[in-house]
Amino acid sequence: MHDLFLDRQDEKIDPMSPYLKEKVFQPPVAQAEVANIWADRGFTCYLYVDPPGQEWNDFVHRTNELVTVINGQLNLVAERKNFVLNVGDEVFIPYGVRHSVKNTSSENTSWLFGYDDS
Repeated sequence: MHDLFLDRQDEKIDPMSPYLKEKVFQPPVAQAEVANIWADRGFTCYLYVDPPGQEWNDFVHRTNELVTVINGQLNLVAERKNFVLNVGDEVFIPYGVRHSVKNTSSENTSWLFGYDDS
């Protein structure tokens, strides 16, 4: 079971700051598996596919968000922190945090995102 507020060394992290957990899901990443795990944690799960270079800038949500990459690579900037998401990595973005995402792969990047009901 994945704990939203524990890192790989089982140390508490700040739940109000964005953070990256590497290789949470092993390739090939299955959307159904991620959706089930996220549902247990109270999150939805949606698929998005971006072409190379696609950018989504300056988003702010009223809910917490999770993002993981199925294939390709994303660069995510949140609170002036830069995160490179590879296949299976998961990033947590707290509600109210301005963030931007860019497909840095030379091919389409498929990624999952989900929101809780905070």
